[in-house]
Amino acid sequence: MVAQTRTPRSTWIDAGLAALAAGGPDAVRVDLLAQKLGVTRGGFYWHFPSRKAFLDEMLDVWEHRSTDETLDRVEKEGGDARDKVRRAGMLTFSAELLPIDLAVRDWSRRDRAVAKRLRRVDNKRIEYLRAMIASFIDDADEVEARSLLAFALAIGGHFIAADHDGRPRKQVVERATRHLLK
Repeated sequence: MVAQTRTPRSTWIDAGLAALAAGGPDAVRVDLLAQKLGVTRGGFYWHFPSRKAFLDEMLDVWEHRSTDETLDRVEKEGGDARDKVRRAGMLTFSAELLPIDLAVRDWSRRDRAVAKRLRRVDNKRIEYLRAMIASFIDDADEVEARSLLAFALAIGGHFIAADHDGRPRKQVVERATRHLLK
């Protein structure tokens, strides 16, 4: 007799995060996820008592990956404060995490609980940014202004569709980052 294998909890969560990134919270449906994973929906209910519990756990995982895991990795890899700021930005807004982050931001406009969680995540991110910038800038007002601008560049840059007078966008963002971190 062959032992029955359950789809791991982490597989459900990763599939849910991918669905969230692709289509928002309405795309996170048990039937659709089960179909995509090639399993029955019963496996879902083995791990999660409800869709709401699943969504909450997905957000827990997103929060952990985009703050704790990211900042731990930045600190382990070391470097000066400027290097850490750049690395934190690259990891936080990586190809893996950016689509989820943008979907959570959109979702937070319609759900107070998600907005509260997003505020917590953003506060953790900007606190780290402040600490790094404060290590080479003494003026608290300047630290706050640069932190806000750097954070706005990292997040808002993904919503700007403007051309840059023939310059590659990556080059313009790198130059703007250098200005903020001098």
